[in-house]
Amino acid sequence: MKLVVIEGIGKKETVEKYLGTGYKVFATKGHVRDLPAKTLAVNVKKDFEPKYVIMDDKKDVVEQLKSAASKAEEVLLATDPDREGEAISWHVAHILGIPEDSPVRIEFNEISKKAVQNALKNPRAINVNLVDAQQARRVLDRLVGYKLSPVLCKKIQNKLSAGRVQSVTLRLVVEREREILNFKPEEYWPFFSILRNHGDMKIKAALSTKNKQKFKIPNEQVLKSVIADLDGAEYEVANVKKSVTKSKPPAPFITSSMQQDAMNKLGMSLKQTSSAAQALYEGVDLPGEGKVALITYIRTDSTRVSEDAMREARDFITEKYGKEYIPAKPNVYASKKNAQDAHEAIRPISLARTPESIKNALNKYHYKLYKLIYDRFMASQMSEATYNSLSVDIAAKNYGFKVTGKSPLFAGYTAVYNVYVDETKEDEEETAKLPDLNVGEKLTFCEYKYEQKFTKPPARFTEASLVKTMEEKGIGRPATYTPTVTLLAARNYTEKEGKYIKPTALGMDVTDMLIKYFPDVMDVKFTASMEQRLDEIEDGGVIWQRVVGDFYNGFEEKISQALGDSFSLKAPDQKSDVPCPTCGTLMVVKSGRFGKFFACPNYPKCRTTLPYDEETGKPAQTTAPKAEETEEKCAKCGRPMVLKQGKYGPFLACSGYPACKNIVNIEKKQDEPQVESAPCPECGKPMKRISARGSVFYGCTGYPDCRFTANAPLAQGKCPECGSHLLVRNYKDGTYTVCASKTCKYKVKAE
Repeated sequence: MKLVVIEGIGKKETVEKYLGTGYKVFATKGHVRDLPAKTLAVNVKKDFEPKYVIMDDKKDVVEQLKSAASKAEEVLLATDPDREGEAISWHVAHILGIPEDSPVRIEFNEISKKAVQNALKNPRAINVNLVDAQQARRVLDRLVGYKLSPVLCKKIQNKLSAGRVQSVTLRLVVEREREILNFKPEEYWPFFSILRNHGDMKIKAALSTKNKQKFKIPNEQVLKSVIADLDGAEYEVANVKKSVTKSKPPAPFITSSMQQDAMNKLGMSLKQTSSAAQALYEGVDLPGEGKVALITYIRTDSTRVSEDAMREARDFITEKYGKEYIPAKPNVYASKKNAQDAHEAIRPISLARTPESIKNALNKYHYKLYKLIYDRFMASQMSEATYNSLSVDIAAKNYGFKVTGKSPLFAGYTAVYNVYVDETKEDEEETAKLPDLNVGEKLTFCEYKYEQKFTKPPARFTEASLVKTMEEKGIGRPATYTPTVTLLAARNYTEKEGKYIKPTALGMDVTDMLIKYFPDVMDVKFTASMEQRLDEIEDGGVIWQRVVGDFYNGFEEKISQALGDSFSLKAPDQKSDVPCPTCGTLMVVKSGRFGKFFACPNYPKCRTTLPYDEETGKPAQTTAPKAEETEEKCAKCGRPMVLKQGKYGPFLACSGYPACKNIVNIEKKQDEPQVESAPCPECGKPMKRISARGSVFYGCTGYPDCRFTANAPLAQGKCPECGSHLLVRNYKDGTYTVCASKTCKYKVKAE
C-alpha cells in the first residue's frame, strides 16, 4: 500500500477515486508544524534559524500520520501546488524522516484522472527554493508581528497586533477614508441639446467645447450665459467618423479577478467566494458519480492556460457556435510581471460539464461561481466582438457638441459573456440604433437638458476593490488576500458599512502609530518590493536568510526607540467612586479591546476587575442568583443539595461547599424530542449522542480517525445557501433545519 498525503480533507474522496487500488489518502488538514505561538521562535543571532514545533491541535493528526506511514511501502506528498503546499510537504517529510532529495513530491493543478495519474508518473524531490521562500515569509511575518505588537499595546491599548501585509493593507483603508473626509465637492452642470435630424430621429448631443477648447459648465451663472448664447443658434454636422471597433475578450480568472467579479457581478463576499471555490476545486457530489472536482487550482496569479485546455475550448466553441467564434490563433494572455506563474489560470476542468447540466446538484453559490468561471474561460478563448461605431461633431456658433454610439456587428465572446456586462456605468456609449448623419446637415433644435451635479469623493473600498488594489500594488499574494481582509475586521481595525469597509478609530490610531515609528514597514512600495525578493528566493537566486537580514538590519533599534519615548495614544485612566470589593481602593475605569471596565489601581498586587455598564457608569450587575435549596440530599455528606446554574446548564451542588464539593448533573427532560442524526458529513459513518459535563453533543462513531462533532443532530443534505452541513434544532414554535455556519442565516421548518 502506498500512502498519499494531501492537505484538505474535502478532496480526499475525489483524489482516492482517481488513484485506484493500492493507495491510501491521508489529509493533514493544513500545516502540522509551525513556529510556537507564545515565543518569538526565531534565533536572530543564529542566521534567523526558526524553531518549528508540532502544532498543539495537530499532535493526534501527526501520530495518525506516523502510524499510517509506518505501514506504507511508499509515501507520496501531494499537498497543494504552491509555496505553502511545498512547505507542508517539507514539514511532513521532516516528521517522517524522508530525505529532502527523495522523489516523493507529486502535484496536480486539477483533481482529474488524467492529472492525478500523470502526477504519479512524475514524482520529484521537494523544491527547496519554494520552501525557503515560504520560510522567509513566515520568519518575516513573525519578526514584524512579534516585535511591533508590543509597541501598539504600550502606546494604544492591550491585545493589539500588527502584521507585515495586514498593517499596510489597513493603511490603504485609512488613507482612503481620509481622502473622503478631506474631499471638497465641486459643482458642474452636464448640458445637452436635444436635436432632430432629417429622418425625424431625436439625437442627444453633449456640450463638449467652447472656442474649440474643452469646456464644462461650472455653475448656474455660466449655464444661463450658455443658454443665452445658444438660443436661436443653428446646429450643423461638422464631422462624421464611422468605424468598426473591436472589443477583446477578458483573460481567464486569477484569484483576485475571480474574487472581484464574484462580488461585483454575483454579490458574493470574499468568504463565500473562497468557500465555494474551494468546494468546486476539491469536488462536489454529483448523482451517480460521487465527488467530482470541477475547476483547477484556485490560488493563482497566472493567466496561462494549458495547450490541452486551449484545444478542448476551440473544439467545443466551434461545435457549439461555429468557426467564426474562434480566433485564427489561440488567445494567450500576459501575466503581470510579478506573477509566480506556478500553475494555470482558474478554469473548468471539462467544458463538456456545462453549468446547466449540473445545476440541480449544486447549491446556489456553487452554481453561480462555477457558471461565472466557466463562462469567463469560454469567453477568453473566443473571437473579439465587433461594433459599428459613430462619432459625430456638431457645431452651434462657437460651441461644439458630440454624439457617440455603437451597435453590435458581430457578437464574438459576448455571445457567452454579455450577461455580465455592467450597464450601470454613466457616460457609456449608446448601443441603440445609430442616427444617419452627414457633414453639413442641418439639425433642428428641440430642447435643452441639464442638471446640477457635484463631484463625488472616491468610494470606500469594498472587499473586491480592496483585493484589486492589493493586487495592483503588489501587496501579498493570492493565498493571502482573503485572510488579510478578514483579519482586519476580526481585530476591530475595520468595520462594514453596507458593503463598504471603513476604518475604526482604533484602526486609524494603529496606522498613525506604525507610520510614526516604522515608515519602512508601512510603505506600500517597500512591502511590494519584499514580495519581489521572496519571488527571487523561489527562483533560486537569493539566500532567504539574506533577505530577512536586509530587512532586520536596524529594525531592533527602531523598536527600542519606539518603546523608549513617552508618546502615547492611550486614554488616561478615569477615576471612579467604586471601591474595589477585594482591597477597598477606589477603582479606575480603563479602556480595553472589548470596551470599558473597572480595574483596581493596585495591580498587579490586586487583579480585581468589574464589568462596566455604559448606561449607568456603574459596575454591571453580574451577581449570580441565590442558590435554591432542594429536597435532594448529598450522597457524600447528607447535607441538602442546592440548584445552581453553570456554563453547561443547571446542576445540583452540595450546600456544604467548599468542605464538600459533590455536584450532580441534571439530565435533560425525558419528554424533550430526540432526533436521529444524519451520518457524519466528513466520513459518512453514523453519529452518536454523547452526554458530558451536563451538555449533549453528537460525535462521529469513526473516532479517533474522524473527530467530527456537532452540538445538535445533523439533518440530511447540505445547506442550499452556502454548502455547510445542516443541523436540527428545537425552538419554541417547532423544529427547524438550520445551517451550521454562524454566518449563514438559512433556517426552514422541518417536516
